[in-house]
Amino acid sequence: MKYQELVEKILKGVGGKENIQSLTHCITRLRFDLNDEKKADTKKLKQTAGIVTVIQSGGQYQIVIGNHVPEVYKEFMEYAGLSEVESKQTHKKKNHLMRLLMLFLVFLPPY
Repeated sequence: MKYQELVEKILKGVGGKENIQSLTHCITRLRFDLNDEKKADTKKLKQTAGIVTVIQSGGQYQIVIGNHVPEVYKEFMEYAGLSEVESKQTHKKKNHLMRLLMLFLVFLPPY
């Protein structure tokens, strides 16, 4: 595994496998939905070689690592024993709920 050390540090830094609700990625970031963000060690992750920064935004815990994120993601999923299908299904369910909530917010008065 080319990124094993980085993967191990990320898994520990996000609070372990049991703290991961789902994981997806974009071009440069690993995007976690965590069960409890308080269990993540943001300071330590930011100091980890191979991690550019950590961002908490939109209910996601995002770890920016660069253009090699697809390889890191693949190794992470294998190392942590996570299922890509389960992760995507959990993420889709959350997205549907967010869309529904946003629909109701449009109709609420702004006061």
